[in-house]
Parts: sequence; C-alpha cells; structure tokens
Amino acid sequence: MKKIIALLLVAVMAIGFCACAAKTETAAEPAATEETTTTEEQETTEAAQPAAEETTEETTENQHFEKLTLEFVPSKDADVIITGTKNLPDLVKAEMSKLGYDIDEVDITVGTSYDATGEAMAAGSIDLGWLPGGTYALYSDDVDVILTATRNGLSNDSTNPADWNGDANATKKDGPQVTYYRSLIYATPSEYGKELAAKVNAGEKLTWEDLDKATWAVQKTSSSAGYIYPSMWLMENYDGKKISDLSNVMPIDSGYGTAFSYAAAESVDIIVCYADGRNDYEACWQLPVDQKDETGKQGMGRSDSIWNEMNVIGVTEGIYNDTVAISKASQYYTPEIVAALQDCFINIIGTDEGKAIFDVYSHTGYAKATDADYDGARAALKAVSE
Repeated sequence: MKKIIALLLVAVMAIGFCACAAKTETAAEPAATEETTTTEEQETTEAAQPAAEETTEETTENQHFEKLTLEFVPSKDADVIITGTKNLPDLVKAEMSKLGYDIDEVDITVGTSYDATGEAMAAGSIDLGWLPGGTYALYSDDVDVILTATRNGLSNDSTNPADWNGDANATKKDGPQVTYYRSLIYATPSEYGKELAAKVNAGEKLTWEDLDKATWAVQKTSSSAGYIYPSMWLMENYDGKKISDLSNVMPIDSGYGTAFSYAAAESVDIIVCYADGRNDYEACWQLPVDQKDETGKQGMGRSDSIWNEMNVIGVTEGIYNDTVAISKASQYYTPEIVAALQDCFINIIGTDEGKAIFDVYSHTGYAKATDADYDGARAALKAVSE
C-alpha cells in the first residue's frame, strides 16, 4: 500500500510540473511576438524613410516650359505698349518659378487689331491675351477668362456730357477702385464737330440727323468702348438705330491713337473712346508734330488743350473691365497652371514695378474671374450685331 501511494504522489507531481512548464512556454510566446512585431515595424519604417525623402524631392522640382506667349490688343500705340511692358517677361519668369513653373522665354506682342488677337488665341498661337470684354465675348468659345482688371475710377462719372467739357472739368484718375469704365462720344475740333459741341454745351439734345451728318471714326466691331457700347448708346437714344445705320463711318484697325490723330487733323467730326482717353493723349495733343511725349506718342500740333477741343457729346453706360484670358488650345490651360498664372499676375501688379507696367492699360489690380462675369458683354455684342 505504501508503495502504491508513493507512486501516485510521484505521478501527481510529474503532471503538475508538466502543466507549469506548458504555462511558462505559452506566456513567453506573446513577448516573442511583440519583439518580432517591433523589429518588423522598425525595418518597415527605415525602409520607408528613403521613399519619403525621394517623394519630397520630386514635389519640389519645377515643371519646365520653353515659351509663354502674351499679346495685348492695340488700344494704345503698339510701340507705347511694347516699351511700357519691356520688363514684364523677367517678372513673369521669376514669379512663375516661385509658383513651380520654369519658363525659358516670355514673348510679348501687340495685335494688329482686337480681332487679330482674338483669332490668334482661338488658333492657339497666343497663350494669354489682354482682351476688352466685347472681344472676349466674341471669342469665348475658344478662350477662357482668368482675371478681370480693376482700375482707379475717374474724378468724373456724370452721365451728362456737358459736365465733362473744358479745362475746369478735366478728369483725374484719382477715384476709388472700380470694375467698370465708360465710353465717351467726342466731338472733334473740326468745324462741324464744334457745332455739335456747342449744342450739347448749351443743353440741347442732338437729333439723329445731327449725328448722321457727321463723319465718325470707330474701332473694330468687337471693341467695347470703340464700337459696342457707343452703338448701344445710339440704340437707347435714337429709336434702335446703331453705328451701322450711320451714313459716314470710318473704321479704324490701328487703335485709339489713330482716332485722336484724325481728330487733331480735323479729318473726322466724331470719335469714340474710353472715358480717360483724353488723359492718355493730353501730353502729345499740343506738342509739335515732329516731337514725341515721354511715352513715345507723336505730337499732334494743336494750340488749345485737349479738354477744350475734344468735347463730350454722349456718355455710355458702364462697361465691365478688361480681361486677361487664356487660349483653350494652350498647353498652359490646366486648372493647376491657370491658378498659378492668376497668382502670378495678381502678385506682379501688387508691386510698384507691376503697377507702372500695367498703367499702360490703366489697370491697377487684377481679380480672379469666371466666364459668367461677361454674360452682359455677350448680350451687348448680340444686341448690336442683330
């Protein structure tokens, strides 16, 4: 019996020892798993670090382009625009580089007409164009607006034409920032132009016959200030009649400088131009014809001031400001690059040097724009084209 009991005790102890050993091995397994997991995480993290560094290097590398083409419409003399914007290419290249795009060359040209610039952009041979609202509306199937210009309002915004005339009413560009401008209908110093001005300054309303007898100088049909809105002014005041209904109209392709030179030579009786046109040609108006003003405009040889000789006889409604537009065929027409171009020109015009450059168009700032902003311009273009 004692032997049997002793054997049973030995068996129980053996079983207990085995159980303890099993528990010890089981408890040790998670520690080994944690160590293995930690080691794997470290290896994975270490392996991932070079990839992260490589990714950072890739995102900081600028995208490269060979050439960006910019074109301005000839609302001023071409040589004045080229001279005034001569430093713009370097500013654009520097600013775009900061925004992630390296451009080897920025080329600036002036279109031979408003339509020529629109057509070049539609064809994709010009990337960016500075277009008035009417020209943009005409070509908006092929170009897209990215910016709207802002400008200093004038000291005068009266709708009464007589309020604009004479040295005492000379306008200054010192008003608040505005997103519109007006077109004015001017009587020139020709004999018949003086007759028209005298009637308006005496408070008389001109008749259609008065206007139809005059010789008019107008810009291309897509020009907002030089054709569309003056035509709308006629429609509103003379029973729907338009510029195309006048008997003596001289179309001008080469811009407002030519119109003012015709006025100074008394070759026409009426011209149409944006409201601060006299400001832009004041300095050269009384210069001898063999001299140029500081901006390069040729002297026009008049003896009296432009404020006394170029009298306003009509004032249009407000015109939504000019655009900076991009060709839809351009390689730069992507959401990312368009956003960079918007920031580029907003930043440039925010500097003193940039303001001096874009003063050639009286632009003092740029704001991001959408195509819907120019629905009114499309409606105006349609109205005068029907």
